Amino acid sequence: MTKSDGKEVWQRDEVQSPCINICVVHPEARICTGCYRSIEEITKWSKLSNDARAEVMAALPDRAAGLTKRRGGRAARIKR
Repeated sequence: MTKSDGKEVWQRDEVQSPCINICVVHPEARICTGCYRSIEEITKWSKLSNDARAEVMAALPDRAAGLTKRRGGRAARIKR
């Protein structure tokens, strides 16, 4: 436990989930647009070792840069 503003706060000594509660899967990349993890990584997160979690976390910034938002709605999708 640590103290914060005079109150004790319980913390785990593990890599925490990057989830920000914006759970939308990109239709082509199959990656969550909120945390940038794959569905497989999300489902296995609680069972991953700290080292495996750290590897996923290190890869997230590159994934964020690789996702593009769709623009133009249905008309843009039809043009593909």
